Amino acid sequence: MESYRYLLDIAIILLFTKAFGIFSKKLRMPSVVGALIAGIVLGPAVLNIVEPSNLISALSEIGVIVLMFSAGLETSITDLKKAGFKAFIIALLGVLIPLGVGYLIGMIYNVGPQAWIENLFIGVIFTATSVGITVETLKEMHCMSTESGNVILAAAVIDDVLGIVCLTLVTGMADSSVNVGVVLLKILGFFIFSIIVGVIMHKVFKWWFSHDPNHGLQRYSIVSFAFALIMAYCSEEFFGVADITGSFVAGLIISGTAQSEYVMKRIGTLSYMLITPIFFASIGLKLEPIQVTWGLVGLVVLLCVAAVLTKIIGCGGGALLCRYNPTQSLRIGCGMISRGEVALIVADKGMNLGILPEMFVTPILLCVVFTTVITPIFLKIVYKHKPDDPDFKNSKMSAFEKDEIQHELANPMVE
Repeated sequence: MESYRYLLDIAIILLFTKAFGIFSKKLRMPSVVGALIAGIVLGPAVLNIVEPSNLISALSEIGVIVLMFSAGLETSITDLKKAGFKAFIIALLGVLIPLGVGYLIGMIYNVGPQAWIENLFIGVIFTATSVGITVETLKEMHCMSTESGNVILAAAVIDDVLGIVCLTLVTGMADSSVNVGVVLLKILGFFIFSIIVGVIMHKVFKWWFSHDPNHGLQRYSIVSFAFALIMAYCSEEFFGVADITGSFVAGLIISGTAQSEYVMKRIGTLSYMLITPIFFASIGLKLEPIQVTWGLVGLVVLLCVAAVLTKIIGCGGGALLCRYNPTQSLRIGCGMISRGEVALIVADKGMNLGILPEMFVTPILLCVVFTTVITPIFLKIVYKHKPDDPDFKNSKMSAFEKDEIQHELANPMVE
């Protein structure tokens, strides 16, 4: 009977995330917040009803892949190109400032002959950005097509690549088996590979979608989702680039084709029914029971404040330099706060290599959970609609969609 426990675990996660999500909406907060809190309540930190497992981890990984694939489907390649250089500046500052602040915090608490490499690794964890939470929140608020939404997506992808470079350099200093030059060549190879595959597959999908006499819509969504999984696999396995980047590229390739909206709806059903709730809950499930001390509280508070401010100042400041208005800049900075599963993966790598100090393990985990929960709340606040808001004015949405946005942002969200 124990082998079927996973069925009960999944059922409990779905019910709790839905219940907490509805409650969050009643409080005029995105349902994502409720799903994250549901994971904390169900996990070892509170009720200990559901324990993390390999299956939940696997479904969680697919969940974030689906989220990023959906984000790619909803993103205009033209808009992404326009945001390209500006997104690079935003992502660069959003990596350098957290890296430096994380290193300084490490210096305060961690000293010794090898402390510099450990403190530098703490800075690397700080550079991470988990765009999955932001994507789901923006989709829920119908703000994905805004100018700032496109910049957040572009900057997050670049942030991911820069984060990989930082991780490679630091782990390469601690592990002689890592060849930094090879890794950088692989990253370059991934972008060349993506361009070639993108051009070919976009034409193939476009021709197929417009010449299928049977109009077999269901096969479009199946083949498209399989393509996203293949791209995610190739990016991680062959190029060492995060799988979510590969799935996002797959979504971009299919976006703009005749049936992209249909594929988006089908993928949305899959995401809503099973995979996405498990992804959000899994982050909370990783939180273990802790013994509270004043020293721990002080370190956690410092990390949380620094994690929020470094992204707002780094990415938001970069947006100001790129001549986005203050409101858009604040939105971009808030959209990059969440560290999520990306920071957890980086932290796990550091623990395996022995370069993450033991005293930082629990505080960093708490900081990751905090930034993941607080990001949707911040986004809800900063995306309140204002008259002549350039984000909504310039976005490529219908008048009906803009009216819906104004209504939803001005009134409590209801189920």
